[in-house]
Amino acid sequence: QVQLEESGGGLVQAGGSLRLSCATSGRIFGSYAMGWFRQAPGKEREFVAAISWSGISRYYADSVKGRFTISRDNAKNTVYLQMNSLKPEDTAVYYCAAAKVAAPTVVGLTSGGKYDYWGQGTQVTVSS
Repeated sequence: QVQLEESGGGLVQAGGSLRLSCATSGRIFGSYAMGWFRQAPGKEREFVAAISWSGISRYYADSVKGRFTISRDNAKNTVYLQMNSLKPEDTAVYYCAAAKVAAPTVVGLTSGGKYDYWGQGTQVTVSS
């Protein structure tokens, strides 16, 4: 059973920063691309960022490009999402997900249907 567990969410003022972490069960981590998605109340889940299994390829939604950074530490079986210059519209539940994708690029890995495993989510609230 593959398990993903997010942490690091919370309440922050606009302009502030948070770092989300997603810890995974070990053996699968190095061979999976990882992604972050979010879902705001009353809205559909949307793609935020993805990173290849090697960490070389990264891809971001336009809405977070230049503010968010996805990274991974394969030795710690953990993927991170550093979020800077947060805006109230970033308020959502953030989910990490794992996709068994061998391709070196994650440019097309924006659909939730391409991911095999999901975490339970962590709430991020940005106050104005």
